Amino acid sequence: MLEIDDLRAMSDDDLASELYETHREMMNLRFRAATMQLSNVKEISKARKRIARIKTLMAERLRAGAAA
Repeated sequence: MLEIDDLRAMSDDDLASELYETHREMMNLRFRAATMQLSNVKEISKARKRIARIKTLMAERLRAGAAA
């Protein structure tokens, strides 16, 4: 899992691709949970939190760009 400092060091394009990949991972985790193939269900909440962190950083950058 990426730490917040690692995410802040990424460019906007890298954040967008990380968000896309995390959404895909979240979808796969949900399917695995539904078919009882997921052994650690905490992975779903970790992915959800990672998506929230990425979206928060993207919103911060958008607000900072609009203010400048």
